Formats: sequence, C-alpha cells, structure tokens
Amino acid sequence: MKKSLVVLAALSAMTSAAHAQSSVTLYGVIDLGVEYINRVATAPTSASQTLAGVPPAGSRVDMPGTGGLSASRWGLRGSEDLGGGLKAIFTLESQFSPDTGAFAGNTGIFNRQAYLGLSNQYGKVTFGKQYSSLAEGMLNFSPTRAAPAYEPGVWWLGINYRPANTVKYTGNFGPVSAAAHYSFGTGVGLTSLSPSGILYGSGLGETPGAPRDNTAWGGSLVYLDERFGLGVGYDQWNPAGSIGVTGKVRKAAIAGSYANGPMKVMAGYRWGDQTYANGNTAMRDDYWFAGVSYRINAALDLQLAYFYTNIKQLALSNSSAPTNPANPQQVSFVADYALSKRTDIYFTTAWVHNGALANDGPFTGYLFNYPQAPGQKNMVGVMSGIRHIF
Repeated sequence: MKKSLVVLAALSAMTSAAHAQSSVTLYGVIDLGVEYINRVATAPTSASQTLAGVPPAGSRVDMPGTGGLSASRWGLRGSEDLGGGLKAIFTLESQFSPDTGAFAGNTGIFNRQAYLGLSNQYGKVTFGKQYSSLAEGMLNFSPTRAAPAYEPGVWWLGINYRPANTVKYTGNFGPVSAAAHYSFGTGVGLTSLSPSGILYGSGLGETPGAPRDNTAWGGSLVYLDERFGLGVGYDQWNPAGSIGVTGKVRKAAIAGSYANGPMKVMAGYRWGDQTYANGNTAMRDDYWFAGVSYRINAALDLQLAYFYTNIKQLALSNSSAPTNPANPQQVSFVADYALSKRTDIYFTTAWVHNGALANDGPFTGYLFNYPQAPGQKNMVGVMSGIRHIF
C-alpha cells in the first residue's frame, strides 16, 4: 500500500512538473469601422469580367470586414519545454469578418496560420501554413504597419504571403534575424478572379507527377535595432494554371528604417516579375514606398505614407501583347488614438491616382473589394473605427 502511494505521488509530481513547463495562450484582435469610398466599381466574379472590366458603381458606404488597422483574428499559441533548451511550439490562428462573424473568405477555421515546430537558441523550424520569408522580413518596414486599409501590402508581398504546406526556418541573433522557407503547395487558388485562371489556378499543388505545381521558396535577412533597420528578401512562387502547367512569380525587396525619438522614417523597393507558363509576361513592375510616423504623445500616433508602382508591362492573358498602363500612386494617412493599452480608435484615409486603393485588382485577387471603375483616374477612401486587442 505504501509503495502504491509513493508511486502515485511520484506520478502526480511528474504530471504537475510537465504542466508547469507547458503553456497555451489565447489571443486576438477585433477591428471594425465604417468606410466611405468614392468612384468604386463592383468586384468581378468571373474571368470574362476581369478581362472586360466592370461598370462603375459610384460611391459606397459600408462596414468592411477587413478592418482598418488590423485584420480581425483569434488564435492559440503554445509551447512545451522539452529540456536542454529545446521547445515544442505551435500556432493556430483564424481570421474572421467581425461585420458578419464569418471566417474570412469563407475558408477553414485556421485560415491564417496553422503550424507546429521545434525551437532552441539557434532558431526554430516550423511546419504548416505560415508567413513567407519575404513577409517575415519586410513587414518590419511597413509604413502603416500593414493596415488593411489602405496599404498595398498584398501587392508588395504577393497573394502567396502565407503559403500552406511550408517548412520554414527562423533565427533571431540579437538585432539580426534570418528566415528561409519552402512550400510543397501554397494553397493559393483564385481561378474565378484571375485572368482566365491561367496564372493563379489550381491551389494546393502536391499533385502526383507534377511536383513543381504551386511550390514556393524564399529567404530574408534583417538587421533591426532601436534606431536603424535594413532588410532584404526574395520570394519565388510557381503557380499552376492547370496540373503540370506552371507559371513563375518572383519578387525581390529591400527596405530600411531610421528612428529618432518619437519619429520614425522608412522606405523600400520591390522588384516583381510574373510570367505565364508559356513564358509570356503577365506583369513586370517596380514598387516603391516611403513613410513617416510620429508619436505626438503617449496616446496619439500619426502615420503618413506614399506608394508608387511602375507597371512596365501588363498582360491579362497569356496570348495578348503586354501594355504599359498608367502608374498607380497613393498617399495614405492614419491617426491612431489609444484609449488604453488594448483599445484604440482611429481615422484613416487614402487617395490614389491611376489605380484602385491598395492596388486592388486581378493580381491581388480583389481581396479588399476596391476595384477601379473603367476610365476613372482617382479614388478616395475614408474610414473610422475601433480596435481591441486581447
């Protein structure tokens, strides 16, 4: 009897110790506001509409589910100490539209991130759906902190910036961080929204006999301290318009920042080249940005940004001759006022010339619902809302 009690006590102690070395955190963001857009069209719902353009629909007042400063999301983050500095880690993260309560894009529950991995003092290796290396590095230099309204972040990083089926290494060594990843199939499929489905087409990949379909890889290297920052990154994605027929989407970027007291300035450049499976150009562009943020006091923060895209060649089908359209340029402004450490209210506005807000269009999958009406030259958006972080 005494021996049984001793064994039970030992097992109980071991279980308690194991629990003490494990942790799971629930976290999230809810961001919702009211928006006014002028001269906006209705987003295309078919490839023929994408190619032909859609009629203008005038101004729009609504409650967008994408958020003003942050995409609304909730998640679980956990770790277990395995001893010797080694930890098991995981993240499950779901994006949703707070205006309707639906999962973003009517996708699965953990549509934003879902990965498992191991970490130690030399970095971490993770497996699953997660940020690309280019996004990992470049988001440090986002002029309006990757605000869904109205930064052209998807144009900058690509619609494959959170690839599925990904193996990724991330290491942080003081002010230096490095990342590299490989995806066996990005999970990005926008057949109905892309030109005839011939560039971004079939989704997951991982098809027998077609090992290159929808694969992706890349890397980034960043130096970032309290004052200076510099980052470089590269991303390549091989989207399959159909099984065994892959195009190529390549992006390379460099960005920097400088902080002095309450002020921070940042700027960057991204080279982009997208080609169809037959080798013809889909788009060749250069994307530039610059921004400044200034903290007026402990509660009020202001951000001003400028974005410019030089679209050198654009072809919405693999058989059409490339054109050289007018170059979109956008100015964005954000005023963010903190009511507490977790809750803030904001006002944000943007003006774009020769394009749609956030460069929304066929090559961003109309993810933000800001399609440009044919023939228009300017678009203005204004949004005010509230954000809570938990």
